[in-house]
Amino acid sequence: MKWEGLVKKATVLTLSTAILVGGSGLVHAEKKSSNDYKEDYGVSTITRSNMKDMIQQHGEEKFTVPTFDASTIQNIPSATKVLENGEKIKLDVWDTWPLQNPDGTVAEYNGYHILFGLAGNPDNAQDTFIYMFYKKADETSIDAWKNAGRVFDENDKYEANDKYLKDLAEEWSGSATYTSDGEVRLFYTNRTEFNEEQGLYGKQTLTTAQVNVSEIEDGTLQVDGVEDNKSIFEGGDGSVYQNVMQAFGGEEINWKENHTLRDPHYIEENGHKYLVFEANTGTDYGYSGEESLYNQAYYGNSNHFFQNEKDWLLNSSKKEYAELANGAIGIVEITDDYELKKVMEPLLVSNTVTDEIERPNIFKKDGKWYLFTSSRGSKMTIDGIDDEDIYMLGYVANSLTGEFKPLNKTGIVLHHDLDPYDITWTYAHYVIPQEGTDEAVVTSYMTNRGFFEDHKSTFAPSFKLKLKNKKSSVVKDSILEQGQIILHDK
Repeated sequence: MKWEGLVKKATVLTLSTAILVGGSGLVHAEKKSSNDYKEDYGVSTITRSNMKDMIQQHGEEKFTVPTFDASTIQNIPSATKVLENGEKIKLDVWDTWPLQNPDGTVAEYNGYHILFGLAGNPDNAQDTFIYMFYKKADETSIDAWKNAGRVFDENDKYEANDKYLKDLAEEWSGSATYTSDGEVRLFYTNRTEFNEEQGLYGKQTLTTAQVNVSEIEDGTLQVDGVEDNKSIFEGGDGSVYQNVMQAFGGEEINWKENHTLRDPHYIEENGHKYLVFEANTGTDYGYSGEESLYNQAYYGNSNHFFQNEKDWLLNSSKKEYAELANGAIGIVEITDDYELKKVMEPLLVSNTVTDEIERPNIFKKDGKWYLFTSSRGSKMTIDGIDDEDIYMLGYVANSLTGEFKPLNKTGIVLHHDLDPYDITWTYAHYVIPQEGTDEAVVTSYMTNRGFFEDHKSTFAPSFKLKLKNKKSSVVKDSILEQGQIILHDK
C-alpha cells in the first residue's frame, strides 16, 4: 500500500509540475505555467537552446572568421563617384553579391565576372544604391574590379509605372542570376522613406529588373539601362509574413520593433523559380507578443531548460525585445515572367531569439540544401551573447522546404567579436559554392561605414569554407584576395 500511495502521489505531482533532477542531484518540482504551450507551426526553428549551446563554440578555430592583417587592407580603387560640383569622393561599399548561375556558382558573362553591391557617400547614410563592379574572369586582385556605376538612373523608378517603385528611397540587397537566355536578371529590395503622413512606414518590397550590359571596348563593360523593372512581393501578406502596417501602423509606434522584408535570393528547382528572403512571421506562424515567450517550441531542449530559460527571460531586460522577435527566412514561388505565383510557409524562424536574420543565401550541393544567414548579437535576446558578436548561421535539409537542421549541431558557421572600430571588422558573409569541390568561397565587407576618414567600407579578403553533410569548417590558412569570388586552384 505504501508503494501504491507513492505512485499516486507522483502521478498527481506530474500533472501540475515537472519532476526534475537539479544540479544537487536531488529531485525537486519545477512549476509550470498555465500559459505554457508547444507549437512549431510545422516550420524549422532557431531555438534558444541552440543559441545557448553555440556560446560554448565561440573561439573554436573552425568557426572563427580568420584574422586579417589590417596593414594590407585597401579601399576598392574603382569605388569612386564624381559629385555635381566635380569633386571626386571615395565610396563605401558593403553588401555584395555576384552574378550567379541558377545552381549558385559564379556565372561568366562574356569572359567577365560581375558583382553587384550597395555603395554610397560615406557622409550620407541615406545614399544607399546598387552599383555594378566587374573584372576579367581570370583576375583576382582587388585592383582588377572596375566600376560601371549605379545600375539604376534616378528616373527608372518613375518610368517603371509601378505603384511601389515610385516611392523608392534606397536600394537594398538582393541577388542576380544569369538566365538561360543570356540576360542579367537582378533581384533587389525597394525601401521607402519612413513617412507617417503618407503611410510609408519604411516599407520594403521584393523587386526585380533586367539589367542590360554591353562591352563598349576591350575590358570595359557598361550598364545600358534596365527594363521590366517591377515589384514582386510587397510588404508582406500579414498571415504568413508580417507586413509593415502590423509592425508600425498602430496608434503609437514602438521603435523597438524591427520589420524586415528584404534580401531576395533567387534559386531554381525542378523547373520552378523561387525567391528566398528575410522576413518576420505573420499571424498564422507564431507572430509575436508576450504569449510567444511561453511556447516551448522556441526554446528546444528539455522542460527543465524551458522553465529556467523562460523564467530568466520573463525577468530580464530583453523581455520586450524577445516578445517582438519573430525573424523568418521566407520563400515565394515566382512565375517564368518573375511575378508572384505562390506565398509559401517560412523555411526557418527565430521567434523570441531575434527579429533579424539577414541576407539568406541558399544552394543545393550533393543532394542537400544549404541555407545561410547573417545575424548580429546586438539584435539577439540570449544571455551570454553581446553586442559585439557577429555570426553567420547555417542549416541543411534534404529538400528545399526543409526540415532544416542546424549545421555543427547549433547552427554556428562563422563568428567573430571584434571591436566595431577595428578596420578588419566584417559582416554580411556570403557563401559561394564552387563546382567540383567541397570548398566554398566566403565573401564579406570590411570596416563600418563612416568610422574612419581614410578607411572606407570595402571588400574583405575572402576565405575558404569546407562543407560536408551536416558540418562546416573554415579552411586553415585559406585567406584569399579582397573580393575574390572563385577558386582558381580548385
